[in-house]
Amino acid sequence: MISAQGLTKKFGSVLAIDNASFTIASGEFVFLIGKSGSGKTTLIRLLLRDLAIDSGTLIIDETDVSKIPFRKLPLYRRGIGVVFQDYKLLMDRNVRENVALPLQLRQVKQAEAHAAVHAALETVGLADKMELFPAQLSGGEIQRVAIARAIVAQPKLILADEPTGNLDPATAKSILKLLRQIHEELQTTVIMATHNAGLVDHSSLRVITLESGKLIKDTQKGKYE
Repeated sequence: MISAQGLTKKFGSVLAIDNASFTIASGEFVFLIGKSGSGKTTLIRLLLRDLAIDSGTLIIDETDVSKIPFRKLPLYRRGIGVVFQDYKLLMDRNVRENVALPLQLRQVKQAEAHAAVHAALETVGLADKMELFPAQLSGGEIQRVAIARAIVAQPKLILADEPTGNLDPATAKSILKLLRQIHEELQTTVIMATHNAGLVDHSSLRVITLESGKLIKDTQKGKYE
């Protein structure tokens, strides 16, 4: 699914990602950990091709990400669902409309889109709140809407960048449980960047650790260190 070799990204003289190499198989769930500034978000953005690679190779689903022409980036990103710490919902659109956005960009037929939106909201437990607006929801519910939007087109890859960072411990656990449920049901590859040691330590999943842009540890059934 993902193969990175010598992946490097600089911002001026700062090495944000420093010669990182790793592979992630299709259907894996991987935690990405490290202190603030370690490179987690930069790596997420490289996978999304929101940033260009300076050197090295990055192959995702047999596509050389560095060679994707600008005009084909939207097509590439259709295969990726993204969940952000700050949600990035449109406040002037209701839950149903927010979740439907990826399908509108794909010009999916209305009846098919409606069914997909309802199914995604059923998965995250919010089918009864599809006409509400983000301001009417709790933080945990808003993140569930963001997850529904990420999975509505059934992507092969989900990138979750600190999805529990703004949530209380109990809600954070429920969001991780939901992501793991989606991972198991859809067999989607999930990469989750997090600072939450408790979630990592109680999950027994693969953990990739970054420090100052370097990949310093890659452990199956790892812990937060």
